[in-house]
Amino acid sequence: MFVEKKQRAVLFLIKELGYTQKEAQRFIARGRLHVEGEAIQKPSKEIEGDIEFIMFEPITRGLEPTVVYDKFVVFDKPSGVLVHPQNKNTPYSLIDELKYQFGRDANIAHRIDQETSGLVICSKNKESERDIKMMFEQRDMRKKYLALVHGEMKENITIEEPLLRKEDHSAIVRMVVKVHKDGKASKTDIKPLKYFSDRDMTLVECSPFTGRQHQIRVHMFHVKHSIVGDPIYGQSEENIIKFLDKELDGEQRIENSGASRLLLHASELKFNFEDKNYHIKSDIDFESICFKSM
Repeated sequence: MFVEKKQRAVLFLIKELGYTQKEAQRFIARGRLHVEGEAIQKPSKEIEGDIEFIMFEPITRGLEPTVVYDKFVVFDKPSGVLVHPQNKNTPYSLIDELKYQFGRDANIAHRIDQETSGLVICSKNKESERDIKMMFEQRDMRKKYLALVHGEMKENITIEEPLLRKEDHSAIVRMVVKVHKDGKASKTDIKPLKYFSDRDMTLVECSPFTGRQHQIRVHMFHVKHSIVGDPIYGQSEENIIKFLDKELDGEQRIENSGASRLLLHASELKFNFEDKNYHIKSDIDFESICFKSM
């Protein structure tokens, strides 16, 4: 772009590109604004002449939302799709699809793992984003997941084990959360739905009351019913490292864990928003997907 009249960097982004002051300051702090090839770090710095600004340009792969309302939408995310890009080289994520279809102010209100499929609620504007995120913080959002787990489960159980994520540079724990007395309180209800005796696997419904990272995966591993296809929990150190380093091929993964993907699916969302009750269910045939992944 060309800045004809000298002006403060932050004001240029606000006036010319329509960003808020907070957004403009954040983008400058992240080094997105360049003058003569060098990143500007101070929002108050004056700029003129030729400049470059790195911005996010969403793309679409045609993923349609499950439901669309005035202030929010819900996508049924496929396994393997990131919710947010990991870096500038990420080719596609759910945020691409959301912003492409609903505009720059639309945002994702919560996260699920890349390999977990299922329902993700997204706000259409900043006001609804704040209100929806508050529902998650106050635990007013009830979620249900479907999972295929190893072994036979006959009875409903409630797992209440604290979960701890400890940052470490060693390969084995780069992504690992564990049950630990110093962790955060966590609770998950498990209800067996169907046992497949030929594979010694059980389809279960999981209802988490807290939203810890990898909560369902760690809780199921803790009770010795790890989720089929889980490349971390229930695997040997050698195979975990291979997976994290992207050195585990598809056949090895199926042999080690039972499936080519994590067989965990966010199947239901139940909540009250602006005095109206919502109960949104995924229409994906998860059982069919499970056996196609083996």
